[in-house]
Amino acid sequence: MVQKYQSPVRVYKYPFELVMAAYEKRFPTCPEIPVFLGSEILHESRSDDGAIHIIERSCKLNVDAPRLLKKIAGVEYVFFIQKNTVNWKERTLRIEAHNETFANRVVILETCNYSVHPENEEWTCFEQSASLDIKSFFGFESTVEKIAMKQYTSNIKRGKEVIEHYLKELISQGITFIPRWTPPPVCGQKDEQTPAAGDAAADDAALDSVSLGTTKEQTGSSCPPAEALSSDADKLDADYIERYLGQLTPMQESCLIRLRQWLQETHKGKIPKDEHILRFLRARDFNIDKAREMLCQSLSWRKQYQVDYILQSWRPPALLDEYYTGGWHYQDKDGRPLYILRLGQMDTKGLVKALGEESLLRHVLSINEEGQKRCEENTNIFGRPITSWTCLVDLEGLNMRHLWRPGVKALLRIIEVVEDNYPETLGRLLIVRAPRVFPVLWTLVSPFINENTRQKFLIYSGNNYQGPGGLVDYVDKDVIPDFLGGDCMCTVPEGGLVPKSLYQTEDESENSDHIRLWTETIYHSASVLKGAPHEIVVEILEGESVITWDFDILKGDVVFSLFHSKRAPEASHKEATLPSTSAAGDNMQLIDKMWVLGVDYSHMESPLVCREGESIQGSHVTRWPGFYILQWKMHGPPPCAATSLPRVDDVLASLQVSSHKCKLIYYYEVLASKDFRGSMSSLESCNSGFSQLSGATTSSSQSQSSSHLSR
Repeated sequence: MVQKYQSPVRVYKYPFELVMAAYEKRFPTCPEIPVFLGSEILHESRSDDGAIHIIERSCKLNVDAPRLLKKIAGVEYVFFIQKNTVNWKERTLRIEAHNETFANRVVILETCNYSVHPENEEWTCFEQSASLDIKSFFGFESTVEKIAMKQYTSNIKRGKEVIEHYLKELISQGITFIPRWTPPPVCGQKDEQTPAAGDAAADDAALDSVSLGTTKEQTGSSCPPAEALSSDADKLDADYIERYLGQLTPMQESCLIRLRQWLQETHKGKIPKDEHILRFLRARDFNIDKAREMLCQSLSWRKQYQVDYILQSWRPPALLDEYYTGGWHYQDKDGRPLYILRLGQMDTKGLVKALGEESLLRHVLSINEEGQKRCEENTNIFGRPITSWTCLVDLEGLNMRHLWRPGVKALLRIIEVVEDNYPETLGRLLIVRAPRVFPVLWTLVSPFINENTRQKFLIYSGNNYQGPGGLVDYVDKDVIPDFLGGDCMCTVPEGGLVPKSLYQTEDESENSDHIRLWTETIYHSASVLKGAPHEIVVEILEGESVITWDFDILKGDVVFSLFHSKRAPEASHKEATLPSTSAAGDNMQLIDKMWVLGVDYSHMESPLVCREGESIQGSHVTRWPGFYILQWKMHGPPPCAATSLPRVDDVLASLQVSSHKCKLIYYYEVLASKDFRGSMSSLESCNSGFSQLSGATTSSSQSQSSSHLSR
């Protein structure tokens, strides 16, 4: 498996020329980097005007590997070929390196770039990327991979320190300014700036001789805050990561950047905030593939059930305000928002019977959304990353009534939804005054709680929460609620039994608890099977109408097409008669296998290949009455001619995606052309953005006089 690394942007608050002078000091040897034993220039060239300087070197490294492995490999040192290209006019340095030793067994590629900061020409940016592909190594492939990655990441950390060390050394020597390159004077013209140009050229030669060190440089990963408007706002810099996301290892930074780049490419700007992406990576131990799958499922869930708008749209019923015993209460000692839940005083059975499971779930989701918002606010208030909150659960009063089976079932479902969509948001769970019945409840719910989350639980029975080692270790004394012996008045409702007169009737309960998180969702789900496309028909009675659509590809790659037919198609259902919103989705086929394209029906839109994770919006202005068919079918690599090779993207897609089923959610609408005002008409869902998770959203493109698709 190929290991990849992508750095964030490392910003040096020094001019490019001074950073290059510091970089130059690392050659031909660098005591600050013990593994770098020396280098030899193989080739050197300059452009006529001295603006471009190219140096190619052979660099000798002493790899920290077991003696036995070195003996088996038959080498003591490793050699790399490195090519440095400095462009003094553009103020850039590009470094390309690859291994010469064991080149037929191991392929190591690295690219580094120094450039001027896009918003401050007196600062310098550094970025780096690398890949490691071990094809074979005497049966020690896994060992060599671990050694290589360990040594590489350690050198990344050391690289930043080395550059800063030499910058300080230059400043201590009184070198704080190096003139920029200037073009040489025209022949016969005397120019006072010629010496400066000569000096710059001299600096050029020295600076370029510093090629290997850059390949060892550390970088940071964070994009400037959302308000940045330049194209470089899509990149992350190291200072931002440390300030808003916390301390990450180089490989963790790389995982964040790579997943973020993938989301930018597939979601067209509608991506979650960095702290949200990081939560999913942490939940999957920074396994990019697993984190990506989990995150994409969550983003689709948010869109389908309009979770992004819950803080604006959800208004808890008065009964919840009175009997739901939970609320926000200042913060803990680490600055995390503190949520207090008096579960022992809550009539869970009464709430479920009076409101239904769905209302409770909505309320819990609104609490989680509010928690994320409070984390962002506390990050700004306290000047350090705060990405999770603390929950204090008081179990006094917990009894067998709380073990009512439907209530436990509702609790398990809520836990499942929260675990899937709000990972790593709970920093600590403090459970106090746990009664004897608690182990029974814990036995029921603990299997549904992620292991990482369970490790954050602290459970106190009786009055053990008082005194050293108790709440005072995690919550300031002046914040501890009065009902737990503190001095702070807490406004969390005390709860009590819900009057049975407020219970729903059996019919009301059946309707409200029918696992329909949001009945107002406008999206349908569908499955696309191999050889069985999903199709829907729209009958147009008069011309000049507008068909609009909005769909997300949840799994696999599909091809979307729009057809027109004068004949009414007959449905052939795979599972159901009507479009379904069930999780499994539905599959419906309309185009008869005996129909001939161009005779019985015809293309209205060119087929569009839609990749997994993409969100598609579009519209078509109808020209004739009749039946318009929207079709999604599974995408497969086209048949290859004998002399051609399959595309890399198609090969990867066939390996990574199930070959049996694709999934999507979709919405469509028919509008009179005079009412059409965008690819989703006047519907606000045209923004289709993650309002609570992303700094900015991208709305679908505006309607044109002819048909179009927007990604």
